[in-house]
Order: sequence, then structure tokens, then C-alpha cells
Amino acid sequence: MSLNNTPSAERVHIAFFGKRNSGKSSLLNAVTNQNIAIVSDILGTTTDPVFKAMELLPLGAVMMIDTAGIDDEGELGTMRVQKTMRILNKTDIAVLVVDSTKGLTEYENDLIKKFQNKNVPYIVAYNKCDLQKKAVNAENEICVSALTGENIHELKELIAKQNGFIEDKKIVAHLLEKNDLVILVVPIDESAPKGRLILPQVQTIRELLDNEMIPVVTRDTTLKETLESLGKKPAMVITDSQVFGKVSKDTPTDIPLTSFSILMANYKSDLKTLVKGVKAIDSLKDGDKVLISEGCTHHRQCNDIGTVKLPKLLQKYTGKSLEFSWTSGTEFEEDLTQYKLVIHCGGCMLNEREMKYRLKCSVDQNTPMTNYGTAIAYMNGILKRSLAPFPEIQSIIE
Repeated sequence: MSLNNTPSAERVHIAFFGKRNSGKSSLLNAVTNQNIAIVSDILGTTTDPVFKAMELLPLGAVMMIDTAGIDDEGELGTMRVQKTMRILNKTDIAVLVVDSTKGLTEYENDLIKKFQNKNVPYIVAYNKCDLQKKAVNAENEICVSALTGENIHELKELIAKQNGFIEDKKIVAHLLEKNDLVILVVPIDESAPKGRLILPQVQTIRELLDNEMIPVVTRDTTLKETLESLGKKPAMVITDSQVFGKVSKDTPTDIPLTSFSILMANYKSDLKTLVKGVKAIDSLKDGDKVLISEGCTHHRQCNDIGTVKLPKLLQKYTGKSLEFSWTSGTEFEEDLTQYKLVIHCGGCMLNEREMKYRLKCSVDQNTPMTNYGTAIAYMNGILKRSLAPFPEIQSIIE
């Protein structure tokens, strides 16, 4: 991945919802000035959600999403609607496309309630105003025509106005000062992707550079030598969670230590809740089910952290015989009641809204959730140390 590319998970997700043949795909194509989605008069042309990463001025880097009609029918139609509803969990801004010749129906009204319940900013775009004008009664409503281009520019500006709620969050720079020296520990083993760094590592390096800090990248096997060769004390050491134990031993106790996974948990989710959830490890019993969930769908190596290393560490730490299930990518079990614990990755491939939705699912169902870095640090007896950058959270584990 190039350092100057915006990752999909960091883009504003804009999803177009509506009934079949309301003109969702046509309107998305008109807004982007590209033929992203297939347009047809046949009902249900859009089946699976269509994603397109692009620049949308004046908003910037966005992920545009076209969805299947919310009124789709039959067995396949029901599955399509379910996929559409899952898209809502990652939507930052929703555009509800309504056929202006028909107006709002129970389908659209039900969607509006869902937007409101999930606190998703939304716009109601009455399409086909070339056929029938629609009087708009609210600031988030607009009458447009995908066919003639009427009010398309105004719709883009209205979408951009909904973006004010998105904070300019930082992964780690807000915890440091200009010219601070930061050591990043990147293990190179059989599970490391050949010829590249993983996304959290790249993002952290880029953020440090953007904020005029000094990143030094080293392997866990050369950390001691790196520390000895420096003429300046590091402000922080950030490590891959897989080598947490070794890095902790090699890093002087007066140097703050944390992991990419813990930083990502704070960046994308609610670190405090995840730290509280890690204590459930001590309550696990024989036969308990644990869900391990990843946001990406990478090819799993022979010593994969999610399917091999974490289960082994949990079994060894607890001394219990546990049952494990796994999900990856966009799949996530909505019924978590069968699990005693959910352990999630840092979520670098998921946007903040989806990560917080998954955490809320666990909270609502009283199923503890933690993440990779927090769990590994806890089982290595170094969680308190790994939370040094977050003193307000350290007290939870005392």
C-alpha cells in the first residue's frame, strides 16, 4: 500500500438506500459522474452492495455504496435486504432515494427510524423531479433528477454538510510532542506479509511523519541493539502484539510501551470497555465458547494469530478446554449470547462506526468483548504497563 493512499476504513462511507427502481444507482452515478452502478428498468438489478473508493469534492476521500432495494422480495430478495441492512452498520452518511412520483412509503419511513436509532446523518433525495416536483420540508431534504442533473451539485454540497460530526482523530500523535522519538517494533516471521507492512504499521508511521515526530522501525530481534544505539530516549515503544512479552522484557520500564492493536482499539472503538471485557478471561470454564473476530479476510498462514496463536495462549493461560468460533471480513454474528467472550482484532480494515456497532452488540447482549492486543498483554501480565499512554484507563485493572 502506498503511504499517500487513503485506506478504505478511513474514508467517509456514503450509502444510497431506497426501494427498487427509485433511481439509487442512477443517482449515485450522477453524483460521482461515473458509471459505478448498473442501471436498468428491471426490478432488483442491484443485488450485492457495490463499493467504490473515490474522491468526492468538496468532501474528499469517500467510499460510495450502492445497495439492493429495501422492498426486494422472495428468498433471494430477503437475503439482499439483509445485506443492505448490514451496510447500515458501517454507514457514516445515508442518502435515502425516494421516487418523487410516489413519495414516502412504509419502507422509507422504517429506514428513517433506523437512521435515527443508529444516529446516522441522512438525506432524503426525492429523485425523478423531472417527472414530478416534490416540495421539501426539511433541511435534509432535496428534490433532484438523476436524468437531467437537476440539483445534483446541491445534493453533493448537502452530503458534505453532514460530515461535520466526524472528528479528526489521531492514532497516537495526540499522545506525543513534536520531535519525539518513537520506536515501532515489527516482527518478521512466517505470518508477516512478504514485502510490505500491515496497515496499522503504515498508518502509524505516516501519522508520526505528518506530525513531525521521529519514527524508528526495528524488529523484535534487534530491539535491544536499537535502544543501545540511540542517542535520545524514546518517548514511546509501539509493538506488534504477537511479541508483547519479549518486547516488554527488552524495553526499560521508564519508557512507555503499548501496541498497535491497543492504539487501534482506542482509535476505532472504546478502549475502556474493551479493557473491562478482558477480565472475562479469568472466568472461562471448560466448554465455554469464545468468538475470535477479524475485520479482514487475509490468507491465513500456518501460525496465524487469530486461529492458532490466540487460541493456544488462551488454553495455556486458563488451563481450560475451550471451544472457538471465527468470523472475518464483513461477517459478524449478531447473536452473541452463546459466547462467554469475544476477542476482536484492532479493526484497521473496518471503519469506526462498524467497530462501535460490533462493540454495542456485545454490550447489549452482556457478552464481554476485548481485542487482540489487550488480551495478549493481559495474559502476559503487562496490561497495566501497556496502558501507560492512557492513565485514565489504567485504574480499571488495579
